[in-house]
Amino acid sequence: MPAKPHSAASDTTHVMHNLAGIALTVMMVALGFAYLVDQTSKRPSGHAPALHDQDMVAQTVAGRELSIPRNWLRFGEQMQPGFVSQVDLSIQLALAADDATMRVDVTILPRSRARASSELLDSVYVHQFGSDTLSGVPGLVGKHLESDRRNLEETVWYDALASKPFVAKCMAPIDQAGSDKCIRTVQLPTGLAAIFSFDSGALPAWRSFDSEAAQWLERIGAL
Repeated sequence: MPAKPHSAASDTTHVMHNLAGIALTVMMVALGFAYLVDQTSKRPSGHAPALHDQDMVAQTVAGRELSIPRNWLRFGEQMQPGFVSQVDLSIQLALAADDATMRVDVTILPRSRARASSELLDSVYVHQFGSDTLSGVPGLVGKHLESDRRNLEETVWYDALASKPFVAKCMAPIDQAGSDKCIRTVQLPTGLAAIFSFDSGALPAWRSFDSEAAQWLERIGAL
């Protein structure tokens, strides 16, 4: 008996959701790996990145010229002017307790290469939510993502009330040591996208995340 058209469409949609989920997981693992190795590849500067840093390098991403303090660049080989496919930065945002700063890694790339986390919430994540609802971050709802990979524990934290919500996908460390690492992608009006990678300890300050990050993005011309 021939398969029904709507059944085939449903199977295709399911496959697409799984592929999108796998792609996001691979990206998170890659960012985590980069986080571990960048201490050996970054040129020592003597101080943490700051908004007032100078010694600029001009780089162009997707036709947008950025003027970036060399001290913000995560990798030594990226400290050259010219056209690049993406820019990897390390910045300091006041997201920790008592307004202390914490490290946030940012990848700036063409908008066409990254989907916003708020878009993925409805198109991908919601189809993978488990039945449990987590609490612990004021103002955010937490949902585990169901996965066939038992060694992978992922959670999506999101603002359930906003039309364009804050959304972050967090992954527990495989060895269960340390904090979850989170990723959040935002599309910018300049034709660029920003992928933020940060420790889950920043989540309680999620309401100020965008305003804090905007200062750094504006500084280099990405916003």
